[in-house]
Amino acid sequence: MFAPFPEQEAAEECRRLIAMLDSGAVKIEESGLTPSERDGHGIMLGVLVCLAPDGAKVFLKTVSGITRRLVLPENEGIFVEPIVSQQAVNLALKKNDREIHELTDIIKSLKECRKRSDGKFNQQSEEEKRLVEKRQALCNESLNAFYSLYEFHCADGSLKKLSAICGKKFPPTGTGDCCAPKLLDYAYKHCLRPLSMTEMFYGRDSGYRICGKTYGPCDERCALILPEILGLNILYRDDSIIVVNKQSGLLSVPGRGPEKQDCVVNRFRRLFPEAILQPSVHRLDMETSGLLVLAFTEDAHRNMNRQFENREVKKEYIAVVDGKLPENFAPDGQMELFFRVDIENRPHQIWDAVHGKNAVTEWHRIGEESYTAPDGSKRCVTRIKFIPHTGRTHQLRLAAADSHGFGVPIVGDTLYGSCMPGERLLLHSSFLSFKHPRTGELMEFSCQPDF
Repeated sequence: MFAPFPEQEAAEECRRLIAMLDSGAVKIEESGLTPSERDGHGIMLGVLVCLAPDGAKVFLKTVSGITRRLVLPENEGIFVEPIVSQQAVNLALKKNDREIHELTDIIKSLKECRKRSDGKFNQQSEEEKRLVEKRQALCNESLNAFYSLYEFHCADGSLKKLSAICGKKFPPTGTGDCCAPKLLDYAYKHCLRPLSMTEMFYGRDSGYRICGKTYGPCDERCALILPEILGLNILYRDDSIIVVNKQSGLLSVPGRGPEKQDCVVNRFRRLFPEAILQPSVHRLDMETSGLLVLAFTEDAHRNMNRQFENREVKKEYIAVVDGKLPENFAPDGQMELFFRVDIENRPHQIWDAVHGKNAVTEWHRIGEESYTAPDGSKRCVTRIKFIPHTGRTHQLRLAAADSHGFGVPIVGDTLYGSCMPGERLLLHSSFLSFKHPRTGELMEFSCQPDF
């Protein structure tokens, strides 16, 4: 996962922290037993430099996990405790712990009884199956109790539970115990604005970690939480631009009225208030997900606008259309259609060969597949890669749905098709390529859809 905030200032503080650990000026206390296989393998240190409401800088520091803490000298910053303490974890797991262990012993004994002389096992008895199911239910109950303890203060002032973020699936072990979510939770809980954040490994070098080197938030656990805390899934960021993976259902820019102010631009400016007032250089429909680039500076904004206007930016989308393509359409091809806005039914676009603007779209059929709707029904759909060569409103939705195009709408299209309760538009911006507005370097970003 890409570091969501600049790292330099926090990294300098982290290196100073390591020097103090080496000299003994800062100590690491262990509040629990360290498994022997992890002993000496090191930990992640995290530093978040924040701005307080009074303008003072605040230095937050923490370590990964829930069993260790930093003992900091006075005026050396604030140690951020774990989201959930070891004591709270033990209490949540205590209710079923004894019964789970008893069931495990019985199941193990039953399994030994059905072991054959050749080392293989006979089939489970109904009693053993029942006990295994009972143990699993108790384990799930304990995990639900454990994960329900985790909740995070977010950039928008809300409080989100880990169980709500992950839904019905259990997150990986240790989710919420990394440095980044702890630091950001503390910052937003205490109305501090993040300026710089980094995580640095401290310990013996290994094949995948080097002491004193910075590492971004982990993909396995932090990637589940940080987009919810920040409000944006940040894929890349530097001093000129930021690239995010916009979720379906979120506006790109603010609309009219207070109910349409929650959007990518306003979430971006909440995280980075020093950025320009109008950072947007292109848009995605509210229902479309995927790659979106914004600018931090006027120069970057001007350069990116020029690239989009001159069609120098390469874009690719993944769509799932609701059925099979008509037989007269080859697996690959290009179409040119003409549309204009329907004055009496905005924002709909309608075919107009005389007054419409041309929309050129390249397509590549990926393949047919089975789609399971929210109501459980199944039907055949077709996955398509679209490459737009123009940037017209609703261009890809019309290329799919209009009778001059495929005549097969994208699944979940509320404007040109149908959308069941719990369904979303299956259209995703999966690839962007452009020249960096400051360096001129070719930048390429890929992001696969979650459908």
